[in-house]
Amino acid sequence: MDFDSIRLKLEELEKNLDKLIIALKISDKKAKIEEIEKMILNEDFFKDTDNSSKILQEQKRLEKSVLKIDTLVSKLRDAKEYLELAISMNDIESFKESNKISKELEESIEKLEIDTLLGEEYDENNAIVTIHPGAGGTESQDWALMLYRMYLKWCAKNEFEVETLDYQDSEEAGIKSVSFLVKGSNAYGYLKSENGVHRLVRISPFDANSRRHTSFASVEVMPEIDDSIKVDIKDEDIQMDVFRASGAGGQHVNKTSSAVRLKHIPTGIVVTCQTERSQFQNRDYAMKMLKAKLYNLERNSYKEKMNSIKGESSDNGWGSQIRSYVFCPYTLVKDHRTNYEVGNVQAVLDGKIDDFIYEYLKYIKKDVII
Repeated sequence: MDFDSIRLKLEELEKNLDKLIIALKISDKKAKIEEIEKMILNEDFFKDTDNSSKILQEQKRLEKSVLKIDTLVSKLRDAKEYLELAISMNDIESFKESNKISKELEESIEKLEIDTLLGEEYDENNAIVTIHPGAGGTESQDWALMLYRMYLKWCAKNEFEVETLDYQDSEEAGIKSVSFLVKGSNAYGYLKSENGVHRLVRISPFDANSRRHTSFASVEVMPEIDDSIKVDIKDEDIQMDVFRASGAGGQHVNKTSSAVRLKHIPTGIVVTCQTERSQFQNRDYAMKMLKAKLYNLERNSYKEKMNSIKGESSDNGWGSQIRSYVFCPYTLVKDHRTNYEVGNVQAVLDGKIDDFIYEYLKYIKKDVII
């Protein structure tokens, strides 16, 4: 039993954990939680339902962040105790348990380090994700559905709540488009790495001659914008259409004209929302999507202007894929921005995209424009 190697590993993990506690401002978060708890005791707290709801959401987010750290601190303490027992009693089972916990801690701390790379504007917000297939008919539509499932699996693994806003089936296979809201702390901060064109290379199951096909799908990721951000949208600039919802959604779908499509006339931006909710609620979500798109458009215009001043060029066109997923003639997933790659394509499509997110966040920290 190599006691020294485990001891050194635990000492290293403790140092890394101490750095995380400082970087994530855990002391400040605990103080804020105490402040909120005192506010809740005030008899007037729940009179303003909108404000109290936001504060309670903040409390939940802070408590979740603190709990992650407290859990790691507890695990580290357990690992140390098992190691001490192993040394004093020369106990192989205690040694194995200490070694097991140290490996779990190392993985958890590495994952939590991603949070220290966040902190840009709106990173903490919920994310609105829209996926559109590229040219190529059924093959691209199937690829868009594969990406949608990949994100659903990633969200489930990371305990993010997903709410589908718009889902349009294709006639044969796959989807024509999908928009969904990812709810949870730092949802946008993580998923902004997925914004762009994704490329698939495989033997198409829809080709009778089993030829290799290249398909594209675009993923648009925007932060959900709350009412504190002012985006000027005039009533006369909005064209609203209502229609019967289609696709998955239960008995309510197709029975009433509850689905809403909004078009922003000056920019031509179109958003659609069709859930099991009422027309009023669909319009509310559609307005949030429109607001996010217009704000994103403004931010991107500013970035392009700054890049032109700096002499930089950035092609965000349909042909500039950010990531390739190759099944044939070899298996590889490669991010073309960071050059990070893995060989297990299926694992990635099963939601294992954390390493791609981590590498992207490290990459953009090198040169932050805004």
